[in-house]
Amino acid sequence: MNNELLVALAISLSLTLVFEAGFFLITGKRKKKDLLLVIMVNVLTNPVVVLLYWLAHFYTNWNMILVLIPLELFAVLTEGFYYNKYGLNFKRPFLFSLAANAFSFTAGMLIQLI
Repeated sequence: MNNELLVALAISLSLTLVFEAGFFLITGKRKKKDLLLVIMVNVLTNPVVVLLYWLAHFYTNWNMILVLIPLELFAVLTEGFYYNKYGLNFKRPFLFSLAANAFSFTAGMLIQLI
């Protein structure tokens, strides 16, 4: 596996965990099981999204916005499913997932601009 890809995966996952755990706390959630769930679902979804995006970016000539939308939708729906099924304090799990991913995505884009 390419070192550049491994670095991208590590950085993306690390930042996502910080941002989405931070979002979890900012929204007033405090249950440790739910925080662990946020971490686990992001460990599950983030590498898949980043890997598929990276592969599409470097090995296809596809429009990357059209690649990004279904990948992010996959992450939101998958995470929302797990929040709904296993979460203790997620009243609107899919909305939480959408908001957390939007927060994380926006923060990541701002960091890339710097």
